[in-house]
Amino acid sequence: MRIARIAQPDGLAFAAIEGEGDDLVAAEIADEPFGKPTFTGRRWPLADVRLLAPFLPPKIVCVGRNYAEHAAELGNEVPESPLIFLKPNTAVIGPNAEIKLPAVSERVDFEGELAVVVGVGGRDIPASRAAQSVLGYTIANDVTARDLQKSDGQWTRAKGFDTFCPLGPWVETEFDPSDARIRTELDGEVKQDARTSMLVHDIPALIEYISSVMTLRPLDVILTGTPAGVGPMKAGQTVSVTVEGLGTLTNQVANR
Repeated sequence: MRIARIAQPDGLAFAAIEGEGDDLVAAEIADEPFGKPTFTGRRWPLADVRLLAPFLPPKIVCVGRNYAEHAAELGNEVPESPLIFLKPNTAVIGPNAEIKLPAVSERVDFEGELAVVVGVGGRDIPASRAAQSVLGYTIANDVTARDLQKSDGQWTRAKGFDTFCPLGPWVETEFDPSDARIRTELDGEVKQDARTSMLVHDIPALIEYISSVMTLRPLDVILTGTPAGVGPMKAGQTVSVTVEGLGTLTNQVANR
């Protein structure tokens, strides 16, 4: 099931996105969407509603240098254990919202990523049970002020500006993340093109490692890392991240 949060004519709602191609429909969910949802019976063509970020995650755990070629392009070694950091949930925006470039940075990069949405969660989850802790998957863009990342020596400011974590367009609960194509386009030009099978640390290993450090809560999000090909964005451009089997997350870029 594809679960989305939408702005519809009467306000905000959760919805299941049904259909394929140009015939997508949003079917309104009556209550909690992340269990066994019930439906109100109201439906709209997707073109008649606005997609928002699927939800506001309690925390966003990110993984750095998890594609070997990306680590190499920035002159870094591949870490033996997952390299994790946090983004604040105030950075989250939805599809077609603007990524705002802060004046203090001269280079802000796109980083297309597959994102894991935690379901049950817990602490010290073994890799063998990791799949049982996953609610579904979505798409993320780990926007990064690259110059500030280098100058600060740690990544909180560079990764944490408002609008620096686009998420969406929905959560897909039935998805195989083991070998999906992930592609980022800037103004229609392909910049990143890889497969999730190239992850250095796969998703079960990430869940095991992260949950050994911190308790994973329902609706926490794990950003699994970005492939090679990251690069700068400028105001007026459009960035799109596509994950095969999930959809496309598109955002415009503007000055803050």
